[in-house]
Amino acid sequence: MKTLLKNGTILNVFTDTLEKSNVLIEDTKIIGVGDYGDDEADKVIDVTGKVLCPGFVDGHIHIESTMLTPWGLANVSLPHGTTTIFADPHEIANVCGVPGIKYMIEMSEGLPLNVNIMLPSCVPATPFDEAGAVLSAEDLEPLYDEERVYGLAEMMNYPGLIGGDPSVVAKVVSAKAKRRAVDGHAPMLRGKELDKYLSYGIGSDHECSDESEAKERISKGQYIMVREGTAAKNLDGLFALFEEPWNHRAILCTDDRHPADLLSEGHIDNVVRRAISKGVSPAVAIRMATIQPAQYFGLIGVGAIAPGFRADILVFNDLASVDIKDVFASGALVVEDKAVKPFDAPVASAELDSIVRASFHMDKVEPGFLKVDATGVKTCRVIDVVPGQLLTNEAQLPVDFDNGNNGIDVESDILKLAVIERHHGTGHRGVGYIRGIGLRAGAIAATVSHDSHNLIVIGTNDADMECVANYIREIGGGSAIALNGEIVASMPLPIAGLMTDKPADVIAEENEALRAKVREIGVNDNIEPFMNMAFVSLPVIPSLKMSTQGLVDVDHFSRVDLFV
Repeated sequence: MKTLLKNGTILNVFTDTLEKSNVLIEDTKIIGVGDYGDDEADKVIDVTGKVLCPGFVDGHIHIESTMLTPWGLANVSLPHGTTTIFADPHEIANVCGVPGIKYMIEMSEGLPLNVNIMLPSCVPATPFDEAGAVLSAEDLEPLYDEERVYGLAEMMNYPGLIGGDPSVVAKVVSAKAKRRAVDGHAPMLRGKELDKYLSYGIGSDHECSDESEAKERISKGQYIMVREGTAAKNLDGLFALFEEPWNHRAILCTDDRHPADLLSEGHIDNVVRRAISKGVSPAVAIRMATIQPAQYFGLIGVGAIAPGFRADILVFNDLASVDIKDVFASGALVVEDKAVKPFDAPVASAELDSIVRASFHMDKVEPGFLKVDATGVKTCRVIDVVPGQLLTNEAQLPVDFDNGNNGIDVESDILKLAVIERHHGTGHRGVGYIRGIGLRAGAIAATVSHDSHNLIVIGTNDADMECVANYIREIGGGSAIALNGEIVASMPLPIAGLMTDKPADVIAEENEALRAKVREIGVNDNIEPFMNMAFVSLPVIPSLKMSTQGLVDVDHFSRVDLFV
């Protein structure tokens, strides 16, 4: 089957130029760009007045952070021009181990969205985490035989790599031996320590937020991924990378993006659009979202409109506003007049499906389980939330344990925080206090709590904390709010406690209902409590975090006591 797209204007990502030409497609591949006639094709589509460019590539994304399955993500991202992604199944691997990775591979097979996999490098993320699995180089090795596995994902244990930890080094050596890409994750690493890190062959980093930091890395051979997601937005801080010569070693990515943002703002097209609105040449922004990520990952024949390349083609009504009309993926018209054409969802094996839907292995939370044993007034280490940031500070505050509420002081916004291990039934839980969330009543809980995704609960009283924790346990994961012993809003995520097979608009509505309800019970517009909660248990982001075994001082990488 040959299809001719005629009378269009093609964006050439090799020359940064616009060229009037026709494009001849045979099955999945472009076989000609030039003066081809109607008689050379079985089907002719007139694209007069339209601009054609390659399909967009997201250089780094966690599908689980969209809370959608690969099928759900494909349905919402294809209309925005994304035809290829490089996904790191780090989150589901921390819950389910190798079966979780295999599940994501199976559930992305045959989609019109080309899903490539980067193997998680840090499961668990730190020694302070209690994840559902521990993955070694030996565990990952067989997965490189999978067709769509392209390398090793973000190596966030840079202290281990720099220090020569054999178990960490082995993962990188294994990937490089197979000539695969190895992505980095080393914010603010500079100078000789950066050199040591890069000497292992770390090819990219998406954690840069500072221009000088990014330029040092590019000058030393790395690709920098300019990230613009829901939580972390780095485009403005890295805007200089859209200029010469830096833009030739820069890639666009989203990392984490929520369904509501995908629906309202878009995907990679949103990053391209924002760059263009700030004065970047469309050719430069689109090159960073097409051919350059493909070249970095070694994805041959993807990312350009040229003979021999896969026919991933976007048809624009208007280039400057990134207004996408039609999308071709592997030669098939998958989006027509902005509407995605229906396609079947892949089906995972019964064994893998059973594993990811039975991710809770913890006892019911009984009364007293979350109690802090103390009397009188004690000075405690309290996690202090920084509005709009994933960073937290340590506050040392007097906490009154004789106030009838086990130290919780709603008027002073000192709430109780608990992280409960849910993978192995250990009964471990870390309990302490947090300031800056703003709840005036009730309790909130979620299983999206990076990176180990244990059950995290924040509340104004123990009874509602117990209620919401047990509800989440019963539904197999997700987010919920309890008020006066009743569940008043919820967002079930039954797949590993991270994802749902509902479509994006449904999960976005449930998410918005949660956000509206927490506003009703005291949280102000400057705080996104479920986002803050998701990262308050991640002991790699300064300064004070809560694990299943208590507080962690991230600055000194050590456990600390609740009481000062």
